[in-house]
Amino acid sequence: MRRLLSTSCLLVLFAFTDGASGVSTNTGPKAVKVTYGAYMNGMAIGAITEQFEADGGTYRIVSETRPMGLATFLQRQPLRFFSRGELTREGLRPTQFEGRRNPNDPPQVAADFDWAQGLLQLKYNGKVESMPLTPGAQDRLSVMYQFMFVQPDKTRQVEFWMTNGRKFDLYRYRLNPDVELDTALGRLKTLHFVKQREPGESHAEVWVSTQHQNVPVKVVIVEKDGMRYEQLIHSLEIRD
Repeated sequence: MRRLLSTSCLLVLFAFTDGASGVSTNTGPKAVKVTYGAYMNGMAIGAITEQFEADGGTYRIVSETRPMGLATFLQRQPLRFFSRGELTREGLRPTQFEGRRNPNDPPQVAADFDWAQGLLQLKYNGKVESMPLTPGAQDRLSVMYQFMFVQPDKTRQVEFWMTNGRKFDLYRYRLNPDVELDTALGRLKTLHFVKQREPGESHAEVWVSTQHQNVPVKVVIVEKDGMRYEQLIHSLEIRD
């Protein structure tokens, strides 16, 4: 259950590196509010609310996960994550990422993107770690909304570097275009991404709705021990 709580806010999505193909639209919405349900092996364990706002050349994302059911025995406080950054020709370029349980508490995890110096600084468990910053890198929230501004190339795999405040890794996903999916919003046309993994790694899949500016509508992660985590869309508001 404890691993679930760190997973439920959640689940890994994607963004482009400079080497990946994609075209920036730079005409994404001004605001998005989306709610998801988080599930473990089919059991509801959390409710997720996320808000994206764009103002001129900057963006801000706030995500809050409230535990439900048995999850409240392990974690009563909501989990909150924040991402801030710039809107560029390549889409979202994060400058700061934070995660905390209480608005008045110091961040439990944080990432600072110093694009001028090409450095990424991670802060977690009282540690500070710096490393080279890869062009096109994203954090775990900004990746959720990158496809509103950058269109994927439907003939290629997607590669991206992403940080959750604790680590900075390269991910590869295979794209299956034109996949229909039943959701709380009805039957949708989606882009379906499947993680390319090595033996022993977790399995992951993501669906984004082409009818709703490529907002993610479903995420599935299956851990090595067989535990299945899902994030399913419940409601969506978009303001252009």
